[in-house]
Amino acid sequence: MHAYQLPAQLFLFVLAALAFGLPLYFVLRWTVAGGPEAWSASEFLPALFATFGYGLAGAAATTVVAFPMAYLAVRRPGWFSKSLELSNYVTSSMPGIVVALAFVTVSIRMVPGMYQTAGLLVAAYVLLFLPRALVNLRAGLAQAPKELDEAAQALGKPPLLAFIRVTLRLTAPAAAGGAALVFLAIANELTATLLLSPNGTKTLATEFWSKSSEIDYAGAAPYALLMILLSAPMTYLLFQQSKKVAGQ
Repeated sequence: MHAYQLPAQLFLFVLAALAFGLPLYFVLRWTVAGGPEAWSASEFLPALFATFGYGLAGAAATTVVAFPMAYLAVRRPGWFSKSLELSNYVTSSMPGIVVALAFVTVSIRMVPGMYQTAGLLVAAYVLLFLPRALVNLRAGLAQAPKELDEAAQALGKPPLLAFIRVTLRLTAPAAAGGAALVFLAIANELTATLLLSPNGTKTLATEFWSKSSEIDYAGAAPYALLMILLSAPMTYLLFQQSKKVAGQ
C-alpha cells in the first residue's frame, strides 16, 4: 500500500460521513423535537402514497420510453438516433421550472383538459429524467450484442421470442437501475410537481418545502426522514447493480 492511500481513504471516509451524517443528524434532531404530534397520519400518509405512486408511474413510463431510443442508439446507430439521444440530454439539462412552464403553456393553449392532471405530470417527469434511464439501458444493450439474438434464432427461436429471452433478459438489470434512478429523482422533484400536479396533490417534497418555507422545521423533518427511508431501497438496488457491473 502506498503511503498516500491511507490518508486518501480516511479523507473519503470522513467526507462521506459528513455528507450523510450531518443531514441525518439534523433531520433526526428536528424529528425528535417535533414529538408525536408531527407524525399525523392524516397529513403524511397521503403525501407518502402520492410520492410512491408518482415515482413508480414515472419510473415505469420513463424506462419504457427510453428503451426504443437506447435500442436505436446501440443496434441502429446513425444521425437520427444520435440526434434523438442528444435532444434528450439537452432537454434534461434545462432547469425544471423551464420544462414545467413549457408544459403549462402547451397544455393550456392546445389541450386545456390535460392541465394539472396526473398524466401531464408523469409526461413532465419522463422528459426531465429520461437520460437517467437512457444511459443505463444503453449500457445494458451494449452488453447484449445482436449476435446473441441471431444465435437464438439459428437454434429455432422466433425473432420476438429470441428478443424477449435474450435481449430483454440481459438488459433487465440495467433497466431496473435506470428505473431506480428515475424514482429517486421523482421522489425529490419539486418545481414540476408544484406547477403540474392536480389540485390538492401533496408529495413528500412539496410538503417539506411548504413546512420549511414557514420556518416549521419540526413539521418538515418527518417528510425529510420519509424521503430518506423511501430512497433507501432504491439506493440499495443501485449499489447491488454497481457491484454486479464491477464483477464483485
